[in-house]
Amino acid sequence: MSQNQSTSEPISVTEHSNSQSHTRHFDVVINGGGMVGAAVAVGLGQLGLSVAVIEARAPQAFEVNQPLDVRVSAISVASAQLLSRLGVMDELLTLRHVPYTGLETWEMQGYITQFTAEQVAEPLLGYFFENRLIQLGLWQQIEALTNVVLFCPDKVVKFERLESLGGIASLDNAQDAITIELESGEILSTHLLVGADGANSQVRQWAGIGVTGWDYAQSAMLINIETQTPQQYVTWQQFTPQGPRSLLPLPGNHASLVWYDSPARIQQLMQLNDTQLAEQIRVHFPSRLDPHFTVQAKGSFALTRRHAQRYYESNLVILGDAAHTINPLAGQGVNIGFKDVDILITQIASAIGNGEVWWHDSVLKRYQQARYLDNQLMMTAMDVFYAGFSNDVLPLKVLRNGMLKLANIDGPIKQKVLKYALGL
Repeated sequence: MSQNQSTSEPISVTEHSNSQSHTRHFDVVINGGGMVGAAVAVGLGQLGLSVAVIEARAPQAFEVNQPLDVRVSAISVASAQLLSRLGVMDELLTLRHVPYTGLETWEMQGYITQFTAEQVAEPLLGYFFENRLIQLGLWQQIEALTNVVLFCPDKVVKFERLESLGGIASLDNAQDAITIELESGEILSTHLLVGADGANSQVRQWAGIGVTGWDYAQSAMLINIETQTPQQYVTWQQFTPQGPRSLLPLPGNHASLVWYDSPARIQQLMQLNDTQLAEQIRVHFPSRLDPHFTVQAKGSFALTRRHAQRYYESNLVILGDAAHTINPLAGQGVNIGFKDVDILITQIASAIGNGEVWWHDSVLKRYQQARYLDNQLMMTAMDVFYAGFSNDVLPLKVLRNGMLKLANIDGPIKQKVLKYALGL
């Protein structure tokens, strides 16, 4: 694959005047400029709406000799199609990435389930990208849109609804609905405030939208390794009672290992030096992993499940991790976030085309109806997998491995499961 020496010109951001003498109005203000927030900005900007994006940190520019980031995502076929429609996929494919064509999962040897691109008549199942590169590609597209403005580095100090004599102003008699005061002193106003600001969303908390969920009794460790194995194109995962052990192929002879275990065990592993950690990996990962590797980088995070009780309020909508965090077993986190993006853009575009008030509750409700149950289904499926394999009870072990073997039989059910996972 080709690799650019660097991305195009460094990302530029707005110059802040620190003046509060006037309020700048935008059709949409997005809090959060990560992968999901930036994708919303591009999509709504392409509809001709004026958009502001607030983000605390700009992504680091890309250089080909940089070490690989620890944070990587498996981008599904559906997510790749969205990125193509947003006009960024061609550029992304010139940066480092891996197309993957197979996915294999097992617990006991001989009871393996294998998914391949051929089973759904696709050339590949998706791509592995570093999260930062996807964000960079989207930011470059933002730079090409004169109606989208980045406020970075900046943070929200205060949200406020405009009020009329009768209470909260309706947009039939007021130009703006929500004002946003920034740390830089800028004051913005908007018809639609979008929360794409992560699991601890300011927007969600300000709107008083509750969440249901729990913390899993596990953390995950991400470990980048350099191997002596040539480029790999299959991602695999072995279940153990302590949690899965996974490999995600990275460019060249690199790979990302994901080690799920108790928070105490992950904390212990994080204290080891690279040589000690490599020894632990050789002991606890399946023999399928080439033992001739070196550890390059590591990181860890706790596993949580959160689902917002609703996705919208008047003039306000949330999506991505602000709306849901999911067990990362199947790498669906960013993909269901991109599905949110796709549906929100589609519903707003349809409303504009039909002459509706595109920021009205009825439009936002259609977005929620299209996404809420689908997200709930995916989250529940991941929970069933997590609970089903998080024990060493022999009858259950035999049952679930028998089910994995049955799942490996090619047929309509297997195709349906794979297509759903790919977003097709």
